[in-house]
Amino acid sequence: MPTCLSSVSDRDSQTNWVSKLTKSYYQDDQQAKFMHLQAEVDSLLQQLENLKHQRLANANQGTSK
Repeated sequence: MPTCLSSVSDRDSQTNWVSKLTKSYYQDDQQAKFMHLQAEVDSLLQQLENLKHQRLANANQGTSK
């Protein structure tokens, strides 16, 4: 089961798998909504990862002073 600590590349693999799986189960309008939400989730996860890296960099700068 995926965790919150999965990397962006793991997330991309999961996204591709979910995309293939859902194509056969959803109508086109539902598929479009799902893909939009999936893109938003991916964007938010990328933002969280960037913030994490920023905080780690800032913490490392604070300890080196």
